[in-house]
Amino acid sequence: MCQRGTGTRRGSGVGRAARHGGRLPITYSRKVFIPVTHLCRDTCHYCTFVTVPGKLRAHGAGMYLDPGEILDVARRGAELGCKEALFTLGDRPEDRWPEAREWLDERGYDSTLSYVRAMAIRVLEETGLLPHLNPGVMSWSEMSRLKPVAPSMGMMLETTSRRLFETKGLAHYGSPDKDPAVRLRALTDAGRLSIPFTTGLLVGIGETLTERADTLHAIRKAHKEFGHVQEVIVQNFRAKKHTAMAAVPDTGVDDYLATVAVARLVLGPGMRIQAPPNLVSRDDCLALIAAGVDDWGGVSPLTPDHVNPERPWPALEDLAAVTSEAGYDLVQRLTAQPRYVQAGAAWIDPRVRRHVAALADPATGFARDVKPVGMPWQEPDDMASAGRVDLNAAIDTEGRSTEARSDLDSAFGDWESIRSQVHDLAARAPERIDTDVLAALRSAERDPARCSDEEYLALATADGPALEAVAAVADSLRRDAVGDDVTFVVNRNINFTNICYTGCRFCAFAQRKGDADAYSLSVDEVADRAWEAHVAGATEVCMQGGIDPELPVTGYADLVRAVKARVPEMHVHAFSPMEIANGVTKSGLSIREWLISLREAGLGTIPGTAAEILDDEVRWVLTKGKLPTSLWVEIVTTAHEVGLRSSSTMMYGHVDTPGTGSPTSTCCVISKTAPAASPSSCRCPLSTRIHRCIWRGGATRAHAARQPGGARTGADHAARPHRPHSDQLGEARGPRHADNAQRRRQRPGRHADGGDDLADGRLRTRFGQDRRRDGGHRRGDRPASAPAHHDLRVAGRTRAHKSAGVTHARSPNGSLAWRYARKLRISSCCRTPRPTRPARRIAQPRHCLHLRGHLRTPRRR
Repeated sequence: MCQRGTGTRRGSGVGRAARHGGRLPITYSRKVFIPVTHLCRDTCHYCTFVTVPGKLRAHGAGMYLDPGEILDVARRGAELGCKEALFTLGDRPEDRWPEAREWLDERGYDSTLSYVRAMAIRVLEETGLLPHLNPGVMSWSEMSRLKPVAPSMGMMLETTSRRLFETKGLAHYGSPDKDPAVRLRALTDAGRLSIPFTTGLLVGIGETLTERADTLHAIRKAHKEFGHVQEVIVQNFRAKKHTAMAAVPDTGVDDYLATVAVARLVLGPGMRIQAPPNLVSRDDCLALIAAGVDDWGGVSPLTPDHVNPERPWPALEDLAAVTSEAGYDLVQRLTAQPRYVQAGAAWIDPRVRRHVAALADPATGFARDVKPVGMPWQEPDDMASAGRVDLNAAIDTEGRSTEARSDLDSAFGDWESIRSQVHDLAARAPERIDTDVLAALRSAERDPARCSDEEYLALATADGPALEAVAAVADSLRRDAVGDDVTFVVNRNINFTNICYTGCRFCAFAQRKGDADAYSLSVDEVADRAWEAHVAGATEVCMQGGIDPELPVTGYADLVRAVKARVPEMHVHAFSPMEIANGVTKSGLSIREWLISLREAGLGTIPGTAAEILDDEVRWVLTKGKLPTSLWVEIVTTAHEVGLRSSSTMMYGHVDTPGTGSPTSTCCVISKTAPAASPSSCRCPLSTRIHRCIWRGGATRAHAARQPGGARTGADHAARPHRPHSDQLGEARGPRHADNAQRRRQRPGRHADGGDDLADGRLRTRFGQDRRRDGGHRRGDRPASAPAHHDLRVAGRTRAHKSAGVTHARSPNGSLAWRYARKLRISSCCRTPRPTRPARRIAQPRHCLHLRGHLRTPRRR
């Protein structure tokens, strides 16, 4: 009954794939096995693939296969009709073996993975085989670096059992890369980067049935969220001589079949379930098909299975006969399963897409009956204007052609999984006691930089009169630090492309290439827009764009050079940490080297965007593929070290909670990246109108979704200056309603930076690119705002035009802090003399969707 049920489920899944010869397919990949190195830093107790340098020398072998050996295997495989080059190797051998480090250094490679990347490119160019990379655990950055050279990658999860990892004498003890948490992180990172990924479990290495089931569910959870697991290998353990587990019995056939059947039931009909045909008998192959297997994995007519050298591959004719006997056709596929091949740019990097297309049947996504031929692998070499380059102006006349990008339903992953993460985060949110606020205020008065995390939490979650007291202290700190000037810079925002495949779940700006509203600007067009800004009085251009995989490796520096060549005195504020990470990945340079090259090209400062919330648990809900917190901090810190100052941004009011994943934790991380080098910090609440993707998915906090600004916004803004503060705290200023005087007067009493405006204080509504408008605002729905200087006059502040990238000068003026203090009778919170103008009644902060989070200024009686 189990076999019949799983066969039906498997049949419904493969039925969605193209039929071949009138029958359903069971797939395989014709490959060559390239063992790049047999060295490894792990000591798995069942492994015979790994050896030590002394044994390699004794057999006359090198520490690694040299390029000639790798290419010889690949060429011979191509002659035999192979399409895949499987790169298998041990985890980071240079970390354990000096001989490995020496071998790499002598040949100019920073790491084993750098060598793998170089060899993958040579295999693509000289043989046409498609690399499938299986180098073990990789970081987000390393996978980003390898994605352009391989259509797919893989790493066996093996098991989620910590017992096998932590208990001396068991299978994974002493192997740092077999930590289940580390391997799950790598599996998840592959999903965030949209890499077609192979994983699986190893059956019979000492795990319990419960642990085996947990492993299957962990794989299902990762795939459900990202959709990236292209096949799951269910591999039976085979004991090998001269290993620590030589005496452990092989996995029983019934146990193995039951695991395959359960895998089919747990993972569903759409998942490809793979079993290595060389580890079982012919009769067992028939039983595996009946239990739910629909993929045999890689089978080589040339090279042995170097992981199981004692088990030769079956002849392809015999494998086809067994498959046919079971009622299916054996069909050759590529390294990536057909659904990813046909999905195109979302999964297959454009730098390797031509190589895939040369071998793929466009109708089915399976392999064509052709021999691979090498072709050049290269980065795009120029930037040309394409698509709706007039969108910056046409948005107000013609509007958007479409409401959303073409792949809105599939770009962001599974919303049910995302919502469950939001609920988990909300359940861990700490409670705050009102009495904590008073103690935190007293601590902030004495020395705000030395407040504890608990005190910052109390300040950030204050409400009502307590919030007004926090605002009073914040206003006093602001005045002490920078005076009463509210600065602005005359700026043009140039978004050079909106093509992006990152998958931020709040973003309505990104388009896929080929979408009706997608565009890219040439360097000449960007320079023209910088000149227009200069003529209009701008002193700064801010340049950011989508993460377009077809952007040339020199593209970022070319943009800066073009602007500086056209307008030498223009300050260039450009490229978020995510864009810098993308440039580093493309170039192969270090972060420091890449930033220095941009600085030498003329870059003045960098925007500290791509931060959202600097807590990875929250970030992975907000965005599928953005850089992790640690890399953001490394990039911003390095930028400061090489003389590039930055701003910093925080988007909140979505799935963040006080404490862990809160705006306060973001502020803490930003402050640690050298506060003196962060001249301004900007806050941006979630807008259910702008950030509608995650809103439509129902993945925002219920209360935050109802009021992304409001009292929470006021508390977050007011609490920020209590951290070790940057020079200026700004706001994300969206278009405002000119016909609502009360809304216009919602200007901050404690902000030092008003952001980017025209010289008369008005917001420019049709000047250059505005990603928020392009991202979802309907044309003509907002009139021009009232002059900002009116808002500032009501708030008792003065305007100051700052030079781009330069901190403004201080100037004394009145403060609003005394009014909050008088109402609350907390005179000690106010450090400024009481002005002579009459007191005004304080209005309770109230949410306004289109205004970005400011306490209301007092209204006249």
